[in-house]
Amino acid sequence: MLAAVTFVLFVLAACDSFLDSTPKDFLSPENYYETEEQLNYGLNGVYDVLGHKDIYGDALISRMGTEADEGFYAVSTFRGPQVYDFSSSDPYVTGLWKRLYDGINRANMVIEYIDKPDMSEESRANILGQAKFLRAYYYFLLVINWANVPLITDVAHPEENLNAPQKSPKEIYEFIIKEMKEAESLVEEASAVGFGGRVSKSAVQGILARVCLHMAGHPVNDKSKYRDVLEWTSKLIDPGFHRLNPSYEQVFINYAEDEYYIEESIWEVEFWGNTAGSFREGGRVGVNTGIPTTNAAIGNSYGFIQVTSRLYNRYEDEDLRRDWAIAPWRYQNVNGEPTEVAWKPWPDHSIYQRHCGKWRRKYERVSPKSTNDSPQNFPLLRFSDVLLMYAEAANELYGSPTSEAYEAINRVRRRAYGFDELQSNPGFDLSGMDYEMFQEQIRQERSRELCFEGLRKHDLIRWGIFGSMMKDIANDFEIGTDIFNSTRYGGLAGKNVEEPKHLLYPIPASERGLKPYLVQNPRWE
Repeated sequence: MLAAVTFVLFVLAACDSFLDSTPKDFLSPENYYETEEQLNYGLNGVYDVLGHKDIYGDALISRMGTEADEGFYAVSTFRGPQVYDFSSSDPYVTGLWKRLYDGINRANMVIEYIDKPDMSEESRANILGQAKFLRAYYYFLLVINWANVPLITDVAHPEENLNAPQKSPKEIYEFIIKEMKEAESLVEEASAVGFGGRVSKSAVQGILARVCLHMAGHPVNDKSKYRDVLEWTSKLIDPGFHRLNPSYEQVFINYAEDEYYIEESIWEVEFWGNTAGSFREGGRVGVNTGIPTTNAAIGNSYGFIQVTSRLYNRYEDEDLRRDWAIAPWRYQNVNGEPTEVAWKPWPDHSIYQRHCGKWRRKYERVSPKSTNDSPQNFPLLRFSDVLLMYAEAANELYGSPTSEAYEAINRVRRRAYGFDELQSNPGFDLSGMDYEMFQEQIRQERSRELCFEGLRKHDLIRWGIFGSMMKDIANDFEIGTDIFNSTRYGGLAGKNVEEPKHLLYPIPASERGLKPYLVQNPRWE
């Protein structure tokens, strides 16, 4: 089976250019996709792109995608997207663009040949729904990062694809929503799928809510989409199947231990193995984003992401999430070797020295642990995000928080303080707020709950406060790092940010060299 999957991936990856949908190897797709098994191999190839190093396997968990107000890249000499010091030839930007179109091309092939095998119509519909959703999700990542992008939906007319015109963000969003709506009617319920590594009806509904939330903000600003957010999130909230894991810590321990709790972790990128055998797909969750150590038993971590004081100060002392999301200690050396038992608490004033603590390699069960790859999964959609999207959309749609909006955010907060999510708690429940107060609470709560999950930068952009927030972060470093001047470089990203330039990535220079008709994004010429 593995050999067949690898062979299909080789076929699908044979397209060097993102717009070229004609395979160059000896096996034409017309001679493949003959059986349901082969169609599933092709679908696996579409999923495989999620875990590639250019996307969630590395780039979007630390090298790019986290450059906002929650943390900073802890390498003072680093140049690239994390510090807004890069060009249209940047390898991470180029890699992300090319890999997303690779995923789209793979999905197009599955969709093109979906009717070829003799198989049950139920299975055919499920595969089609997953392929359509994944293709739409890759377009979502393209539109929030580049805005105007070519829309390619088939493999039948390669000459047309080579010159596909850029579409506006509104057109791309409309395509995404249409495709995801169709997928929602085709895929299985989350309870039937049973784990977060495959697309379920709940995953489609939740990501549809996210897509609509972004369409309601910058740059499209279609406020009518807030009503759609309420519709899609209600489909997840009202039936009662989805709920929060009672322990915030356990959510992330599960990713390391390869355990599933689909009631909260609705969709996730799967990684496995330790690079010791042939069956593996390791990522860098916990390797790039963990608590630094070279101890092989704990699990090597470079600790590339340190935190901002602004994130730390958003938490109250009683909030149990703080000391999990932000490690309050570091590993200490004993006889020259860092050990788990010798960890040392950070003093209260050393906030900027602290690291992202969500992804802790000590819980990984695969042994021996690889130095540069981990089997930890990465969340793409959690139920807590669904609750917060509902609360935000209700406030925006009605001009003030409804009782349902309060209940949605309070469910997240109750878990954060150690209480049952459905049990009212006057000591920590929010109430009595106007529109502006509740809006600010939502923005703070999303950071407290979802930090380092690759969502914050684009939240700030859709709210229209990205540039101002990044300048505030730069100022924080200027006035807040007197004791540890060695971390003052952490404000470099905020100093370098320019609007509208850094609201989008540049179209890669290599692609414009091949396709000069592509119009570059503002200020990147």
